[in-house]
Amino acid sequence: MIKKRYLFVFALALFSCNQRKESEANTDLIYFDIKGYFAKEIIHLQELKPVVKKSVSINGALENKSLVIKDWTKELSVFVDADINKTSWKGSFVAIKNNHQETYTSSSKKIPVKKILIEKNGNKIRKVEIFIANKNILYTSNDTLTYYPDSLYQIEKRQKIRLLSAKKYSIIGKLR
Repeated sequence: MIKKRYLFVFALALFSCNQRKESEANTDLIYFDIKGYFAKEIIHLQELKPVVKKSVSINGALENKSLVIKDWTKELSVFVDADINKTSWKGSFVAIKNNHQETYTSSSKKIPVKKILIEKNGNKIRKVEIFIANKNILYTSNDTLTYYPDSLYQIEKRQKIRLLSAKKYSIIGKLR
């Protein structure tokens, strides 16, 4: 009787190990890992501590500053938030890849990330461009996020809120 219990517990433990491996296999990324890529870039920039010439424009009113960014996680959060490897979005993007470029597009109204364009030089990423569109009965917003590693990042946003005038925001950070 005791041997049967040990055998049952052993079999149950073995079965549960196999289930974990299957669930891990299901979490493989099927699209470009935006979240992982920018996590590495954030660590790199935190260590590098570059001086950034930052330009912020709101409806044409421009302000420039040179500064050292203290929190790159916050600064690049809009890029990280554009991750397309969400479980509910699986199969919603069309991927086109070649040696120099990867493009991911979605026409789903429920998904705000419409397109991601990654330009490469071999295995090295030269540019990441993300297009985001949100629309509901209250407002419409279109964002273009552009990132050149160790060089520049740009966030452009056009927003129209019902009964208010349209607004245009732009943030450009040039790394030195």
